[in-house]
Amino acid sequence: MTKSVIETNFNFPKQKRFYKGKVRDVYNINDQYLIMVVTDRISAYDHVLPTGIPYKGQVLNQIAAKFLDATADIVPNWKIDTPDPMVTIGHVCEPYPVEMIVRGYLTGSSWRSYKAGARSICGVAIPEGMKEHQKFPEPILTPTTKAEQGAHDEDISREEIIAQGLVSEEEYKELERISLELFKRGTEIAAEKGLILVDTKYEFGKKDGKIYLIDEIHTPDSSRYFYADGYEERFVKGENQKQLSKEFVREWLAEKGFQGKDGQTLPEIPEEFVEQVSQRYIELYESIIGEKFIKADADDTNKRIEKNIREFLEK
Repeated sequence: MTKSVIETNFNFPKQKRFYKGKVRDVYNINDQYLIMVVTDRISAYDHVLPTGIPYKGQVLNQIAAKFLDATADIVPNWKIDTPDPMVTIGHVCEPYPVEMIVRGYLTGSSWRSYKAGARSICGVAIPEGMKEHQKFPEPILTPTTKAEQGAHDEDISREEIIAQGLVSEEEYKELERISLELFKRGTEIAAEKGLILVDTKYEFGKKDGKIYLIDEIHTPDSSRYFYADGYEERFVKGENQKQLSKEFVREWLAEKGFQGKDGQTLPEIPEEFVEQVSQRYIELYESIIGEKFIKADADDTNKRIEKNIREFLEK
């Protein structure tokens, strides 16, 4: 089986800081550039699985790069270049302490809350009588706090964000406007590929007083997609929707008795399932982008990544 990239440990000229996220390794170069290496790590239920997924990092990085380019007319973004299939290099921005989650459909965690009796998510009222996977009359914004490493993001309302001074009212209104514009664009692009963009998250930062879109966008790790074909029929019958997201990984873990709760142990991930997940990510890429996925040379991926980054920095 192809080897996956679980971690990197580079040391670049003028490197100031290194941050290891659930999936991404981020190198700060002189507070000028951020080098984001999208590894093959996979997380579910806020836990990083012990086994990497070959080509997952490449899939996520290349999808995000395409969507950053396709939305740059709506809001500037942090991306400068993608010198390697698993790497994006961009501007250092001061991140906002909230994530903007846009939901077009009642599904996932929002459905679980609704089913348990909640009729409001993050201060947004949800109509009575809705069913799982039903489309909202208009997309809704349900922000969360942006948690520190190892902590959980928490739901928060627009009013709480402004009252706590996390974001000024004026800037928050602008983040709302941009988020809904991005979601509209993502929805249109998905529809061209026979897909429905169900929900997604956006992260923003500031540079030189301007709002920038940062991190990934419209990837299967940050978004959920349904296949448009058969959506209505499945919805009417109350059946599960055919999804393009990593929800199938969560479902597999749940079947094995793991949902990230105290006392639960991560199951061993068999090689066949790893291969299956890798193929699913490639399928995601080809469906979302509409192009054949070309696997990068995986003989010595870390060496290739380091070489390509150093060449960029020398320019």
